[in-house]
Amino acid sequence: MNRRDFIKNTAIASAASVAGLSVPSFAAGEEEWRWDKAVCRFCGTGCGIMVARKDGKIVAVKGDPAAPVNRGLNCIKGYFNAKIMYGEDRITMPLLRVNEKGEFDKKGKFKQVSWQRAFDEMEKQFKRVYNELGVTGIGVFGSGQYTIPEGYAAVKLIKGGFRSNNIDPNARHCMASAVVGFYQTFGVDEPAGCYDDIELTDTIITWGANMAEMHPILWSRVSDRKLNNLDKVKIVNLSTYSNRTSNIADLEIIFKPSTDLAIWNYIAREIVYNHPQAMDKKFVDKHCIFATGFADIGYGMRANPNHPKFSESEKDTVMKQKVITIDDDEAVSLGYLGVKVGDKFEMKHSDVSDAHWEISFEDFKKALAPYTLDYVAKVAKGDDNESLDEFKRKLQELAKLYIEKNRKVVSFWTMGFNQHTRGSWVNEQAYMVHLLLGKQSKPGNGAFSLTGQPSACGTAREVGTFSHRLPADMLVANPKHREITEKVWKLPSKTLNPKPGSPYLKIMRDLEDGVIKFIWVQVNNPWHNTANANHWIKAAREMDNFIVVSDPYPGISAKVGDLILPTAMIYEKWGAYGNAERRTQHWKQQVLPVGQAMSDTWQMMEFAKRFKLKEVWKESKVDDKLTLPNVLEEAKAMGYSEDDTLYDVLFANADAKKFSANDPIIGDFDNTEVKGDERAVIGSDGKEFKGYGFFVQKYLWEEYRKFGVGEGHDLADFDTYHQVRGLRWPVVNGKETQWRFNTQFDYYAKKAAPNSDFAFYGKLLKAVKRGDLTKPTTEETYPLPNKAKIFFRPFMKAPETPSKEYPFWLCTGRILEHWHSGTMTMRVPELYRAAPEALCYMHEDDCAKLSLKQGDVIWIESRRGKVKARIDMRGRNKPPVGLVYVPWFDENVFINKVCLDATCPLSGETDFKKCAVKITKA
Repeated sequence: MNRRDFIKNTAIASAASVAGLSVPSFAAGEEEWRWDKAVCRFCGTGCGIMVARKDGKIVAVKGDPAAPVNRGLNCIKGYFNAKIMYGEDRITMPLLRVNEKGEFDKKGKFKQVSWQRAFDEMEKQFKRVYNELGVTGIGVFGSGQYTIPEGYAAVKLIKGGFRSNNIDPNARHCMASAVVGFYQTFGVDEPAGCYDDIELTDTIITWGANMAEMHPILWSRVSDRKLNNLDKVKIVNLSTYSNRTSNIADLEIIFKPSTDLAIWNYIAREIVYNHPQAMDKKFVDKHCIFATGFADIGYGMRANPNHPKFSESEKDTVMKQKVITIDDDEAVSLGYLGVKVGDKFEMKHSDVSDAHWEISFEDFKKALAPYTLDYVAKVAKGDDNESLDEFKRKLQELAKLYIEKNRKVVSFWTMGFNQHTRGSWVNEQAYMVHLLLGKQSKPGNGAFSLTGQPSACGTAREVGTFSHRLPADMLVANPKHREITEKVWKLPSKTLNPKPGSPYLKIMRDLEDGVIKFIWVQVNNPWHNTANANHWIKAAREMDNFIVVSDPYPGISAKVGDLILPTAMIYEKWGAYGNAERRTQHWKQQVLPVGQAMSDTWQMMEFAKRFKLKEVWKESKVDDKLTLPNVLEEAKAMGYSEDDTLYDVLFANADAKKFSANDPIIGDFDNTEVKGDERAVIGSDGKEFKGYGFFVQKYLWEEYRKFGVGEGHDLADFDTYHQVRGLRWPVVNGKETQWRFNTQFDYYAKKAAPNSDFAFYGKLLKAVKRGDLTKPTTEETYPLPNKAKIFFRPFMKAPETPSKEYPFWLCTGRILEHWHSGTMTMRVPELYRAAPEALCYMHEDDCAKLSLKQGDVIWIESRRGKVKARIDMRGRNKPPVGLVYVPWFDENVFINKVCLDATCPLSGETDFKKCAVKITKA
């Protein structure tokens, strides 16, 4: 080791020791390590990392200096990508609940079994349910953490093979509202801009996005931009509680939950009424129309408030799914509908919540009229200790930053927007303001939805693992889209089910109702991550069903399940992720899986071997209006036999076998699925698994990319991604796209409108009716080629707000050190020591009123359940009076037992940020 490296490594070790962390030894022998590029396992930022292998293990991780996202930096979780794979309680063999005779018993204890025994039981239980209930009786909880090939294999098996659309990812919990915002505004999913906007903008405004902890690498870029231009660059943090993102903010705005809707309308009103010269009229006239939709759409709760599984304490909140009583504040915001204080406002359009239509600019302007500074300040001020005048000043300053003619502005948001009973609306409001100003789809200007999971974009959204989607923004309900998919997958016509399946939360409700009886969990933790958890745990453990959980660790969902399948983790398999700026990145398998663990792709392909076409492509009733036809005769005409398996047809077909197992891209890297490995795993047939003999990951990729080529979702070929640090799609003629819809940068915008500056060329929802603020008034629909929609959406309150009995708001979320449910990060000793438990962050004035002190253990109780937690008044998060914040990573502080399972009715995304609780000393 030379002097320079010695000094560098000594400095790293010294800094780490101060932080209480350990780092790998930099002794002689590092030259024996094999370094290779990979992608971070955690958030949606998409940081590039370098991983080092020695003696069959990952021994070191560092930031990749060549990665354009993070430029060699890692956050604290990123440095421990290796250690997440080596927890002491890693599941290494299948585990099945059995009785003393070794038979499956739902009340039995877990016992290690072979892969063959596991698949035998899984097949038996699946076929029992499938034959009893048909395609709607099964469900899959998928993930925004699937690799892209895994997600594609899942969609192909469940939708193409089993003909069920009951597969939905945990991305429903985090990104679904953003998707609806994109679809309804632009006709296509995913952000227009890219991370380069950070260095090009003058203003960063965060809405419900604690970027300092949730996207720390991006925040380092924001911080760098600010510190290099202190006077010009402005940062604003809007939140319901004070957090670390405010540390370098010029302005912190603490607002009352749900009133972000009112604040956006205030900004729009300022533009339209008081600063009309700031509106980019030419841009709006040429590229936009105005739109609105129904307000009486409910809150995504069960339609029946007297459902037999509800406790009495839950019913008063659920009643609001049917009707609310208009209060003083909503009498103003909904006054355009003719309501007044005390009126009963019935939710008559909950079944068409996504309906919308074109309105005139005059109606749009009229709808904004009530959102004066006085009204919005009154309803939105979130800190009782702040004066109304000071809050008004902040709102005015916020509006000025947006309105300033030559000031570039980027708005970032994450779960504060998306996890919201009006999450789709508030996403649309961000675009409303940016489009009015012409500050969208330009370098340094744009509204930017940040993603929470590493491949919520690349897999859940782009691949189409949602219950209503197919690859490349196609939809199961669209006949043309099904036809295209059947052609690519070489399926008989009418194989695909045209009825969208159950979204994530509805799968849980269907399980509780006994209409779904078989669940397969992949790459997530649904019994930990879903609100109102007491209901779903009881349904899983006490009802007639069978739950399979593919997981490397025994989290809550694994413990709830009946069969646990040990799953290979990130660098134990080949994979690809797609991040929040549309950047797709691939990596190679670096090490063999621990124990007998196998990848999710392998598990799905092996399960597919157990189903013959005649078992799944026969006639099948979906509901009283829809029966899927028998397609076996057409399958035979295509050269299939009714005794062929789904594995033969979907995964090991002639096209797949063209991809050689000796591809030079594999080189000397492991590929367990292709060649087997030295562990000699005894597979699902009781024989040693020696590999499929063809390059399955490359086949899945190359088939999948057929969907997007030429359609604005173009992805590069498999080999290219192994030579670069990711590319932002659409990738056309080898060139990535930084800013979509801008003809200077986007091939498809230029193609759609060669003589224009912008083209919002998305194809979805681009023909709408016309009407007024209350309803559509035409039956005819009018096409909107290359146009975006500027929506008016009213301010409405959450269905559950603090009361005398439950006087506090509860907000939940993440912290820097832990990822989601903590299943991986809580097993990293350094991260566990840094944050060993979830705390309840609380204002000191509230604690004083309740005679509570720092560190006291309290009960947090809602109408649905209660948990214990320890109080922190001095921590990183500082709530205002009347609000508490509790992270959800800790299964011992199981806060989702407390949360309300209300959702945005348009997106089906749960609002984890707003419910009412009481606090008592334990």
